[in-house]
Amino acid sequence: MTFRGGGPLDTSNVSGGGGGRGKLAVGGGAGLIIVIVAALFGFDPGVLGLGSDSTSSSTSSQDQSAIDEQIKSCTIEQANEDTVCRIVATTNSLDAVWADIMPGYEPPQTKIFEGNVDTACGPATSDVGPFYCPGDQTAYFDPSFFDVLTDRLGGGDGPLAQEYVVAHEYGHHIEYLTGALQKGQRMGAAGPTSGSVRIELQADCLAGVWAFHADKGPDAMLEPLTQQQINDVIQTAKAIGDDAIQGDSSNPEGWTHGSSDQRVRWFNVGYGAGDPNSCDTFAAGNL
Repeated sequence: MTFRGGGPLDTSNVSGGGGGRGKLAVGGGAGLIIVIVAALFGFDPGVLGLGSDSTSSSTSSQDQSAIDEQIKSCTIEQANEDTVCRIVATTNSLDAVWADIMPGYEPPQTKIFEGNVDTACGPATSDVGPFYCPGDQTAYFDPSFFDVLTDRLGGGDGPLAQEYVVAHEYGHHIEYLTGALQKGQRMGAAGPTSGSVRIELQADCLAGVWAFHADKGPDAMLEPLTQQQINDVIQTAKAIGDDAIQGDSSNPEGWTHGSSDQRVRWFNVGYGAGDPNSCDTFAAGNL
C-alpha cells in the first residue's frame, strides 16, 4: 500500500488519448534519447520511426473511451492495485504538493494512452516511454511502459518506482513554468554537461522534492515512505541512466539524461532537502 485513505480521485486534469501536432517532447523512458534530441532540435520524429501520420498514431475513439471510463472510476483504494489509477493518484498528490510549495503553480494535463497518441509535440508511440510535451503542457503515459521498466530495463517493481516516473515528468512541467526547460534547450542536446542532461537531472531532483513532501502533514496522500520503497526508486533511477541504457560509460559525449549515479544523486538531493531551490543543476559545477 502506498496511498492512504479512500474515496474517489480528482480526474479533472487526467484523460485518455491525445491531441494535436508540433515539435516532439522531453522524454524519460525507453525511447528517451531519441525523444530529447527531437525536443531540442525540433526535427520530425517520423524520420526516426516514431510515426508521422495521424492515422497510424491516433488512439482509437473506442480505446480512448475505455481508458476515460477507467480513469473516471478510479478511487484511492484502486490506486494501490491498478496502474492507471496509480498514475491518477500520483498526479493528485503532485498537484497538492506543488501547489503548496510553489507560488503560482499551474497543474499540467495528463494523458494516459495505449500504443499511439497524437500530441501538440507530434505523434508518438509507447516506444518513447513517458514524456512531457511543453506545447500542450501535458504529461503522457502508456501504462505498459512500467512492464518494460522492470522486465527489460531492470527498474524497481514497487509502486513508488512508478510514482517516481510520473513525478519526473511533472518535474519537466515545473521546469517549463520556471523557464529552466527553455534554458536547457538553448544549451545543447548531448554531452555530460549539456542542457538536456541538466534538464533531466533537475527533473529527478524535483521528483525527490515531491517524495519528501508527499507523506507529510494531515492531508498527505502517501503513507509514510519506507527505505525499501526509496530503494526501488534508486534501482529505477540507476536503470535509466545513459550509461546503463547504452551499456557503455566510456562515451559521455552521447549522454542526454545523465549517468545512473547522477540520476540517483540528484533524486537524493531533492529527497534530502525537500526544497526545489536545491535542484539548480545549471549552477552545479559537478553534476
